[in-house]
Amino acid sequence: MATQVEIDGNVALRKELEHLLMTNPDTEKVVQNIIRKVLKEARNKVSYDAGSYIENDPRKAARAVKHSVYKQILGGNISILQKRKAGPKSDYTRQHTLRPSQVGGNRRPRIESRNRLDKYYGSDRGFILRFLQSGTVNRDTRFGNRGAIRAIGWFNHVATWHMETAAKQVAEAISEYIIQQTQ
Repeated sequence: MATQVEIDGNVALRKELEHLLMTNPDTEKVVQNIIRKVLKEARNKVSYDAGSYIENDPRKAARAVKHSVYKQILGGNISILQKRKAGPKSDYTRQHTLRPSQVGGNRRPRIESRNRLDKYYGSDRGFILRFLQSGTVNRDTRFGNRGAIRAIGWFNHVATWHMETAAKQVAEAISEYIIQQTQ
C-alpha cells in the first residue's frame, strides 16, 4: 500500500492547478464569458454575411441570427431558429411606386395575414432566412402561380466557417487565461 507525502511547495502548486480546473465555479464563469464574447462576434459576422444574400432588406431580417451559450456544458451555438419571445411590432409602410392620383397598380385587395407579416421587424423575421436556407415549394393560388424560392443553403457554409474560427479564438483565449493565472 502506497502512502502519499506532499511537500509544502507541491501543495501550493496543486491548489493553483485546482483553481484552473473547470470544476472550479470561478474558472467556469470566466470560460463561459469568453465563449459568450466570441459567439457574439461570430453572430455579428454571420448576420453581416446574411445581408449579402438578401437583395432588399428594409425590415432587417439579417438581424434574426441568434447565439446562445449553454448553461450545463461549456459551449454554445449560432442559429436562425425562431426566438422564444416575440419582439415589439413595428409600423412598416411600404413605399408606393404610384402617385396618389395615378391610375394603375395592383388591384388585388391586401389580406390581413400579409399586413401582419409586414409588422414583423428585425430578429422576428427569421422565417425569411429559413426560406432562403431551405427554399419553398411552388405556390399556386386562385390568382395564378406565385413561384418558389430557390434553396441557397447559405447558413450551412457561412455559420460553419465562422464557428470554426470562433472555436480557435476560444481555445486561444482560454490558453491566454491559463498563462495569466499561472504567472
